[in-house]
Amino acid sequence: VQLQASGGGTVQAGGSLKLSCAASGRTFSGYITAWFRQAPGKEREFVAGMNRSGAQTHYSDSVKGRFTISRDNAKNTVDLQMNSLQPEDTAVYYCAARFDPREWVITTTSTNYPIWGTGTQVTVSS
Repeated sequence: VQLQASGGGTVQAGGSLKLSCAASGRTFSGYITAWFRQAPGKEREFVAGMNRSGAQTHYSDSVKGRFTISRDNAKNTVDLQMNSLQPEDTAVYYCAARFDPREWVITTTSTNYPIWGTGTQVTVSS
C-alpha cells in the first residue's frame, strides 16, 4: 500500500479543513489507519486513528470534539475533517497505515505504522 495525503492549506482560527489520504497498491480494508502531525521543533504526535472496519476511532485529547476521522474502504481513502482550527493545530499532517487483521485494534504509536504518506501542511493563522 502507498499513501498520498492532500487537502492542507492556510485558514484563519476557527476555520475548517478536510484532509484526504488515498491508498493505492492493494485493498485497504485490512489496515488500521491514523493521522499524525508534526509541528516545527516538536515530535510527531498522534491525532486520530481508526480500526480496519471503521467501527472504532480514537482521538488525542487536543483534537477530540473538533476533528473527525473517517474511511471509505471501497474507495481506499481515509479523511480527517478538522473544525474549529486553532493556531496550535499548525503542523505537517501525515496519514499512516498498518496491516492488522484484528478487528478492534488501533495504535497511537508512530513506530507501529510502517506505511506513511507524504505530509500536507496545515497552517492556522490567528
